Amino acid sequence: MTSPDQLRAARALLGLSQPDVAAAANVSSMTVKRAEGSGTPVASTKAVNAIRAALEAAGVEFIPENGGGAGVRLRKQ
Repeated sequence: MTSPDQLRAARALLGLSQPDVAAAANVSSMTVKRAEGSGTPVASTKAVNAIRAALEAAGVEFIPENGGGAGVRLRKQ
């Protein structure tokens, strides 16, 4: 599962705005905002998956919970 914190961190690592991510994921900026934990209702699983895929395509790797907490990092080039 992808957390709102991971989505915010991934976007910040890439230096992208919410509208940038929304365009890449083909969702609205409000959906990105909700997926990142602001606003209601919460974003759908389908929308979160689209946002995650867009961030991964832009160069972020999502790290699962491994005892030290879930996270993100830039993918090696």
